[in-house]
Amino acid sequence: MLVRAMETPPAPSANRTRSNRFAEFFALKRNIVILLITIFVIGFGEELWMRFVPKYLQTLGASVFVIGLYDGLCTLLGAIYAYPGGVIVDKWGHRRAFITFNLVSIAGYLLVLLIPHWAAVIAGMFLFLSWTCFSLPATFSLVGAALSANRYSMGVGVQMVIKRLPIMIAPVFGGILIDRLGIVPGVRVALICSILLSAATLLVQRKFEDEATHAAAPADRWSFWQSLRAMNSPTRSLLLCDILIRFCERIPFAWVVIFAMDYIGATGKQVGILTSVEVIVASFCIIPTSYLADKYGRERFVVTTFAMFTLFPISLLIARAFPLHSFTLLVVAFIIRGLKEFGDTSRKALIISYCDPNRRGQMIGAYYLMRDLIVSTGAFIGAYLWKAGAAMNFLGAAAFGVIGTFIYLKSVEQNRRSDLENLKQELSSMSMSRFRSTNDHDRGSRRS
Repeated sequence: MLVRAMETPPAPSANRTRSNRFAEFFALKRNIVILLITIFVIGFGEELWMRFVPKYLQTLGASVFVIGLYDGLCTLLGAIYAYPGGVIVDKWGHRRAFITFNLVSIAGYLLVLLIPHWAAVIAGMFLFLSWTCFSLPATFSLVGAALSANRYSMGVGVQMVIKRLPIMIAPVFGGILIDRLGIVPGVRVALICSILLSAATLLVQRKFEDEATHAAAPADRWSFWQSLRAMNSPTRSLLLCDILIRFCERIPFAWVVIFAMDYIGATGKQVGILTSVEVIVASFCIIPTSYLADKYGRERFVVTTFAMFTLFPISLLIARAFPLHSFTLLVVAFIIRGLKEFGDTSRKALIISYCDPNRRGQMIGAYYLMRDLIVSTGAFIGAYLWKAGAAMNFLGAAAFGVIGTFIYLKSVEQNRRSDLENLKQELSSMSMSRFRSTNDHDRGSRRS
């Protein structure tokens, strides 16, 4: 018994060591854990009903134009809200900013719940998209503030995995509500659940601890254009290539399901399977690639991601070319689509590392505002190309991907050469200064 009593104390220490290693590997700092809980809970509530909004609008009597307007506004608000969201987090700090974004979203849920009319949805989305859109630069900024630079990819990667869990789970429960209660009552019950879950996260968000930062004084705060001009050369190169790659994604985006069902003959269930394959592949590749990117460098992972964006539309055309194996090849295509997340955490980590820490929120917001405003036109380009045929749409998208990938490869090579030259100059100046100090020392010795 005495031996056992002497052997039991080390166990908690071993458990603590394991938990510390787990937290260290996944970059689970206090603020990051609070953010992950918030992302999951709010995301679960939103995914109960958000994917059924187009059908909800149709049931309430909305026209095709109104449903299209809803989809277009989702993209547009995502672009417009990013920059002010970054400015707010730089000015107020993470705790106050996140709580405010959450409260505004809850107000939007309430508006849609209390007024069962399609106009309330269009008006409410200016509020309920607050959490999703305003908080984007704030989450990146929090990663930058809470983690060291060599852990950014993992910090972003864990967020991306947690963000996908509600997408895999919540729509099933939301669909059950709608099947049992009907479209309108089911969505309204889901909205009540969403309000309660978001309200519960307010208690968690109060636990945020704002990192000590040197916020810019009001007179020194930058405008949107100043934020753009302040971007260094690697950031501008990445932004340009990111815009081209997102055109590659956006041009075929609305037509992929139509292509799968009308050209390949896939059923609705098979389309659901393809979506699940994409999300599962993306979720499984995020954590290991984030770890490797932090350890061995991020640029090569970004190149791989850009290549996957480019290959996806080409793989769709290949699936059509072999009718006997078309669905199997579609599965391969959606695996490729899932692998586009291979280096997306690395891309986001690079953006974080390139930004001025004191203005990180607004610089990230400016990046996404510029990118998404330009890329939002890709939907119109995609519609124009689709009229000329599926092949024209997909090949046009792939062309943007090839150009974006090529430019990024060249910019990475150029940045490496520039870094090497700078290193040579630093070493040269160091050797010269040492040589001078040695000569001065020798002269002093002779005089003495």
